[in-house]
Amino acid sequence: MPINSQFTRPDAPAAPNPATLSPAISALFPSGIAAAELRKPADASLLDPEEALSVQKAVPKRVGEFAAGRLCARRALAEFGIVGFALKMAPDRVPLWPESMVGSISHTRGFAAAVVAERRRFSSLGVDVEAGGGVKRELWRHICIPAESAWLESLPEAARACAATLVFSAKEAFYKCQYPVTGERMRFADLCVTLPDSDAVSGDGAVAGVTATPTRALAISAGCREPRFHGSYRVHEGYVCAGFYLPAAPLISPRGSAPTR
Repeated sequence: MPINSQFTRPDAPAAPNPATLSPAISALFPSGIAAAELRKPADASLLDPEEALSVQKAVPKRVGEFAAGRLCARRALAEFGIVGFALKMAPDRVPLWPESMVGSISHTRGFAAAVVAERRRFSSLGVDVEAGGGVKRELWRHICIPAESAWLESLPEAARACAATLVFSAKEAFYKCQYPVTGERMRFADLCVTLPDSDAVSGDGAVAGVTATPTRALAISAGCREPRFHGSYRVHEGYVCAGFYLPAAPLISPRGSAPTR
């Protein structure tokens, strides 16, 4: 991967980082994306002082999750030669990545992950990790549109909780992917999630495709002939992970401007 010395501080001692590169997460994306994960409690003292300011009033659990995500982002950014960069938080709570980079962070119980890539190759990334089976039936009506609920009902009962978690995770990953480009808030009902290649959730750890189709006009789909977005998911080691990306192209406008063709 290319070296970016703009954010390298050779005079700064290398801080220990328990996060490791993640083949499981990087497999959800094309080449050129670095992914890292952390599957144990994060030491908040490893945060950069500027990063720590973002969670100075947060409860310990939130601080630990925030630290885990930042450590993952730090490890992934290092693949591009970017070290010593304080990943602060914007007023809308999104990470403030280096100008040359795009990325996404996610965390759930016992699992934090981050993906990063060069902005010249990708307009945006979205990743989400969830504990498998975390979305119970009583939550379906808040997350699923009728078509998705009908699909869940068609599955064997033992598979439904994991499948519902996949629907949730895919919508979260898509939202994270489109928001940095458009700044548009979305509801769960604004998307329909489908599995184009299978009618059941694969739980064998294999990467499979997932499609997100807007149910209303979204800024990200303006001008698209076929407003469908294709991502990937995998169910492995008790977790559901989903990812979407937008390639760098004239079709994608900077955040706050109108999409162009």
